[in-house]
Amino acid sequence: MASTGRKQSKKTKHAEDSTDIKSFDFALEDEKTGLSCSEDDIREDETPVVDKMAKKRSFEEDDLKVGVGNEVQTMLERFGGNICFIADISKAMQAKRKRLETFTKSSLKGSNQKLEQLWNTQYAQRQKLTQEYSQQVSSVLQQWEIDAQKSEDQEEKLNNLFRQQQKLFQQARVVQSQKLKTIKELYEQFIKASPR
Repeated sequence: MASTGRKQSKKTKHAEDSTDIKSFDFALEDEKTGLSCSEDDIREDETPVVDKMAKKRSFEEDDLKVGVGNEVQTMLERFGGNICFIADISKAMQAKRKRLETFTKSSLKGSNQKLEQLWNTQYAQRQKLTQEYSQQVSSVLQQWEIDAQKSEDQEEKLNNLFRQQQKLFQQARVVQSQKLKTIKELYEQFIKASPR
C-alpha cells in the first residue's frame, strides 16, 4: 500500500510540473488574443482583466501564491480563457450575495419578530404578576388596617369597662363607708343608751 501512495504522489508531482510549464509557455498566450464574448456582457463595476504579457515573475521568485495563481490560470485556459466565464462567475457570485443578503435580512427580521414577541409576552407576564402582587399586598394592608381598627375599638371598650368598674368600686366603697359610719354611730348611741 505504501508503494501505491508513492506512485500517486509522483503522478501528481508530474502533473503539477506540466501545468507549471504550460503556464510559462508564452507562445500559446500570444495566439489567444481574440475574445469570444461581447463587451456588453462585461459590467463596468468588475475588475478589469490584466494583460497576460505584463510583468511576469521569473520561476525563482515563485512561491505558493504563484502556484495557486497558475492553477487558476490553468482553469481559465481550460474553460476557454475568455472574459465571459469571469462575467458568469461574477454574476453567479452576485446572485449568491443577493440570496445571502435576502436570507440574512429575513433571518434577522424573523429573529427580531421572535424577540419582540418574547419581550411582549414576558412584559405582559411581568405586568400580570405585578398587578397580582399589588392586589395581594393591597388586600393584606386593608385587612391589617381593619384588624388594627378593631383592636383599637376593643381597647377603647376595655378602657370604658375599666373606668365603669372603677366608678362602681368607688361608689361601692363610698356606700360601704357610709354604712360603716352609720353602724358606728348606732353602736355609739346604743352604748350611751344602755344602763350600766
